[in-house]
Amino acid sequence: MNVVQAHWKDGLEILLLAVAVYYTWRFFKGTPGANVLIGLVVLFLAVNLLSQILGLTVVGAIIGSLSNVLLVALVIIFQPELRRGLAALGGHRIFLATNQSRETLELVREITFDLANRQLGALIAIERGQNIEAFAESGVKIDCALSTELAVSIFFPKTPLHDGGIIIRNDRIISAACIFPITQRADLDRALGLRHRAALGLTEESDAIVIVVSEETGIVSICHRGLIERSFDPESFDHRLAELFSLKDENDSKQLAGKASVAGARRHPVAGHSSDPGSDRLAF
Repeated sequence: MNVVQAHWKDGLEILLLAVAVYYTWRFFKGTPGANVLIGLVVLFLAVNLLSQILGLTVVGAIIGSLSNVLLVALVIIFQPELRRGLAALGGHRIFLATNQSRETLELVREITFDLANRQLGALIAIERGQNIEAFAESGVKIDCALSTELAVSIFFPKTPLHDGGIIIRNDRIISAACIFPITQRADLDRALGLRHRAALGLTEESDAIVIVVSEETGIVSICHRGLIERSFDPESFDHRLAELFSLKDENDSKQLAGKASVAGARRHPVAGHSSDPGSDRLAF
């Protein structure tokens, strides 16, 4: 008992460090910065260990003096990853104020599956707590009421606004033909095309929910916080959107049990299906 009382702080520090290391590696795994991070850690540990074993005091002093500079360098090198992590933290549901009504989400479902039935490829971003005006400015300002007819007109092939995505704020389409950032993840299924990668890229940069409709197969996907969930039907789509916008209890997700591929996708950074080999590979 005395040992526990004397060293409980040490145990807590070890636990916190272990958790920090685990989540840092989990966050960087599969990103372009992962190899850079591994290289820096291996180099630092090797030089530090060598200086201690051989008693290289000058080398040890240099490493110590470079520590502060290294922190600044890490911020510069891993700026995209840090930005994505902070955006994900700020977009967590405990910090998020829902700004979409159930009626709007029901209309989004109608639009999504109307497009899917027509096999019209679509990229639909729904703004949440974080303003994504910077991405809206990359497209054509519309600012009009959300409707199925308008969405079909926008995403119909060869129309002027067909390429790119639309952004929904509250119950209005604020911009169309928007350009979203392409994810740089190296661990994605090769079957995922440009449209899906753009959706993932936007969710890495913001807390937006992005819906993707495959042009070739009509498969509906939902992207959020750098994750992709696929193969929704209208019922499971309704449940998942309500869950993501905190309009229902998390326990209601059990109703998604019939969509094994979707549930599995939520447990991994990304899930793809080889049965959709050509999905949006070339078209945006």
